[in-house]
Parts: sequence; C-alpha cells; structure tokens
Amino acid sequence: MSSDAKQLIEEHTRWLLEEVPALKPLKLVVGFDMIGRGDIQQFRMELPEITVTKDIGTDARIRVEMRREFFNLMVEHGAKIADWREAFHDGKAKAIGVQQYIRLIVQVIEKQEERDRLKRQTRRQTPS
Repeated sequence: MSSDAKQLIEEHTRWLLEEVPALKPLKLVVGFDMIGRGDIQQFRMELPEITVTKDIGTDARIRVEMRREFFNLMVEHGAKIADWREAFHDGKAKAIGVQQYIRLIVQVIEKQEERDRLKRQTRRQTPS
C-alpha cells in the first residue's frame, strides 16, 4: 500500500490541481497521515512539483489526516474538489496547520467553484 499510496497521492493531487489551476503555483509542504488498521503511514508532499515521499514531514505547514480506506475510496471514485470539501466538512478528513494557508486554499477553491457555476449558468442560458 505504501508505494501505491505515494503514487495515488501524486496522481490525485495532479487531478485536483487541474480542477483548481490557481493552486498550481502554491509553494507548500503538506504532511499526510493515513490511518490504517493498527498503523499510520506518513507522507510528505512538496508543491508545486508534487513530490511525495514516505516521510514524517516535520516541515509541513499543513497536515491532512484521514483513514486509509476512505482515501482509497475517494481516489477510486475520482473524487472532485466538492467531494473533498464535503469530507472535510463531515470530519472524514482533517486539516490542521498554519491557518493562513488553509484559509488561502479555501478561498481559491471557493472562487474556482463560483467561476465554474457561472460558466454552467452561461452555457444553459445561451440559445443553441
């Protein structure tokens, strides 16, 4: 699972950054704690290169914690930003760390979601 988890984190982060391109230039170190049955796997991800290593990530500005099974399900089902927002809201995933970074990420995501809503409305209103 560990090498798979590393690869899944990298791939899924790339997909999410495609969904919210304004986050691509963000320079940040994120720690991931994947909680399994009786163990915790820890990963360190460095942005913007999306370099993931199996490491405790002591220099992480944000730590994300979730059950390993939950992460696998989210990735398997191609979770979008809205799905992750719901997971954090419901407590299935937790983010702790420097609040300025967390607030910045939330604001950028909200603006992207608003742009996407406006695009959908414009498409529906445009006569064919």
